[in-house]
Amino acid sequence: MRKILFYSLFLWFLTSCGEEETFDPLRQPPYDQITDSIQKQPDNAALYFRRATLLYVNNQPVFAEKDLRKAWELDPQELYAKNLAFYLQQRNVDSSITFVESALEKFPNSIELRLELANAYLQKQDLNAVLAVCDTIINRYPGQLDALQLKAETLLELEKTREAIAVLEQAYEFAPDDPAIMQALAFSYAEIKDPKAIAISDALIAMDPKKKHAEPYFFKGVYYYNKGNFPEAIRFFNMTIQYNFKYMDAYINKGMIYFDQKDYTKALETFNQALNVDPTYADVYYWLGKTKEAMGQKEEAKLNYLKAFGLDKTNTRAKEAADKL
Repeated sequence: MRKILFYSLFLWFLTSCGEEETFDPLRQPPYDQITDSIQKQPDNAALYFRRATLLYVNNQPVFAEKDLRKAWELDPQELYAKNLAFYLQQRNVDSSITFVESALEKFPNSIELRLELANAYLQKQDLNAVLAVCDTIINRYPGQLDALQLKAETLLELEKTREAIAVLEQAYEFAPDDPAIMQALAFSYAEIKDPKAIAISDALIAMDPKKKHAEPYFFKGVYYYNKGNFPEAIRFFNMTIQYNFKYMDAYINKGMIYFDQKDYTKALETFNQALNVDPTYADVYYWLGKTKEAMGQKEEAKLNYLKAFGLDKTNTRAKEAADKL
């Protein structure tokens, strides 16, 4: 009898040891109090939304998405739809597009949902769809700055610079003191050698008495570079670096001037300065490769080209240059 009892207790002990308590992260801090509230009020959409926000901040996107879906199911608000669309973009952009299109049936006048739709198309690199969504917004709300800026950025990506400038000018009329619009416009003017780049850059500098922003000096450098005034371009690229030593494009453009002038010693010096700032910047290695190749140092040139391609697989020109060597 005692043997049977002992054996039964032994089996119970083994069984109980194998039964691990299920771990539920939603019952742990910092979510436990909201989870308790949800148990008491299971139809309270705001609680699910609150927990979803906290989950997302703490890098728990799967749980966050589940809570957002529940909030939307209980109370289909525009706010919940916008956040769910954003979360879905992180996981599956097609799912985000499908969801936003369905949500727009409930909120056909929602600018924020349409902007989420445009951003989803941008993530898919369906640039024509991005433009179509932006136009839908702008046609109804001509001064909607987010849509105007997104349309301009998309046109620039499509290398339609003058069309982009026309859109930025439209935005500038509505918000003449908006630094982001002014910067985009100044850079675009600089690219087409329009002297208005200097005027807007000077306006940006006047708005920044503490000299916290290097961008206007860079825009001036680009303008003078494109105009062929290389001493002025180098002067403004140096000022850019003075105000922000991490401004990599200033090093690249400055080094390109020395390269074009066949001053390879100064070009190498400039590109090496850039590497000291950021040794993972792929384009610097590409230009080091070009400089080394021009100096007849083909083996070192090839190594730099391969380094550039290794850091950035989209840099196909570096791969092609290496293959030729």
